[in-house]
Amino acid sequence: MSGTVSGTYEGFTAEERAAMKAHAADVKKAAGRGSKAEKAAEAERDVLAKIAEMRDSDRVMAERVHAVVTAEAPELAPKLWYGMPAYALDGKVVCFFQSAEKFKARYATLGFSDLAKLDDGPMWAAGFALTEVTDEAEARIAELVRRAV
Repeated sequence: MSGTVSGTYEGFTAEERAAMKAHAADVKKAAGRGSKAEKAAEAERDVLAKIAEMRDSDRVMAERVHAVVTAEAPELAPKLWYGMPAYALDGKVVCFFQSAEKFKARYATLGFSDLAKLDDGPMWAAGFALTEVTDEAEARIAELVRRAV
């Protein structure tokens, strides 16, 4: 089985390997925390710190997404997931923000897991490209997050 057009398997990209290492570090760090309240507070600090590290355009979008998600669905707990800001229900990720810079993409992504209740017939979107979080985009994000939970 080949992973490329040329028929040779190239393996994981540097960005994919970095994401897997970040996920392993996130899991290890979460396991070492104290009480549930301490874990939640530390997880949110980790998310905010990750957002603060992003380049300007990604950071601005991630800050707005974070504000919308935490306002619209306070039952979702912020956490890092593969080094990305994510929001979980009972420890399971429902949605996440992937910066454009992370995988050298031309747009950031707001993604939803299969736990998100976005079902709309036999086919629906589970990922949305973001180049800017305008007032209109913010309203759409709010609506998607409310539906997701």
